[in-house]
Amino acid sequence: MKFTLPELKFGTGALEPYIDEQTMIIHHQKHHGAYVSNLNTAVEKYDALSEWTVESLLKKLDEVPEDIRMTVRNNGGGHYNHTLFWESLTPEYKAPSDQMMKLIVDAFGSFEVMQAEFKDAALKRFGSGWAWLVKGEGGLKIISTPNQDAPISEGYVELLGIDVWEHAYYLNYQNKRADYIDAFWNVVNWAVVEERFNKS
Repeated sequence: MKFTLPELKFGTGALEPYIDEQTMIIHHQKHHGAYVSNLNTAVEKYDALSEWTVESLLKKLDEVPEDIRMTVRNNGGGHYNHTLFWESLTPEYKAPSDQMMKLIVDAFGSFEVMQAEFKDAALKRFGSGWAWLVKGEGGLKIISTPNQDAPISEGYVELLGIDVWEHAYYLNYQNKRADYIDAFWNVVNWAVVEERFNKS
């Protein structure tokens, strides 16, 4: 399978002022584009992997040939995580539906508590990585992953993730990761989050 860089469903400047256009261009075309290119180069070495999806690669990392396993973990994770990230964003924010809000309140006590736990996980991720709202065997929870590790590799269903690599926010927010996290809530596509939950 030849992996490709997904098209954005909105203009690169559509998320301003929360995520600036220059960051979107570099983040999508350069960073995500490099993950796709590196992933393709790695898997093209093995015909047996030609029909594997990125989800299959990440779920079955132990079955990926050892000489490309770390490359697939990093670049496959980078491709997969970023694809989820772009799909989770929208310039036309709408609050979570009553159903989604009930799921969040049942799991965390309130929407605000969920946001606080999510922000805490994102702030405490030392260096590069992600914070996630995921669905696991015990229901909804907040986790954090380093680098481009993907929760799908640990058996979780990713509902919402925020990229806290510095390239995701540094042009606009410099070292103020907390401000970037607060701004992120203004562009979350809750319809997509709920759709992921329902499909799971």
